[in-house]
Amino acid sequence: MSITTKTGDQGKTSLFSGERVYKDDLRVDAYGTLDELDANIGEAKHMVPVDFKSELIDLQNTLFRVMGQLASASQPYPLPVCQADVDTMTDRIHYYESRLDLKGFVVPGSLPVSAKLDVCRTISRRAERRVIALSHREPVPQELMSFVNRLSDYFFILARWIEHLSNAITYKTKDHACNK
Repeated sequence: MSITTKTGDQGKTSLFSGERVYKDDLRVDAYGTLDELDANIGEAKHMVPVDFKSELIDLQNTLFRVMGQLASASQPYPLPVCQADVDTMTDRIHYYESRLDLKGFVVPGSLPVSAKLDVCRTISRRAERRVIALSHREPVPQELMSFVNRLSDYFFILARWIEHLSNAITYKTKDHACNK
């Protein structure tokens, strides 16, 4: 079977649950933004120290479940995101956070790997906005909302932790007024 089905030529796509919706539907936009994040995590895996690869792979596997859940409108997704997924993300954030002593606003991207993780952070924020927009139109499970909310914090703190390991955290300096 070819991946070119031509069924989307009129601007519609099929959800996991079988419905056909326009490709710019909020639901498609939400899981599509998470798919963009997933691809960027795939790139980040080639940049992070080896100790962090399995953590990112675990996250990608959970993201498949999040995307599948978002792609299911009329029937429940068989493997929905659960509170344990949210707790795992929260624990990872707290682990790195407890070992860092951040002293102010951080300038993103002091290293190529942290710059890529900061890109993941910003895509996570956009994905969360798309999920929230969807939640205004139809119910979105709280666990999914909470998990997506944790993503940007996770990428922020992981980027800072990796910078910390290289003594490369850069803090924002004083503002300078414009001379007129």
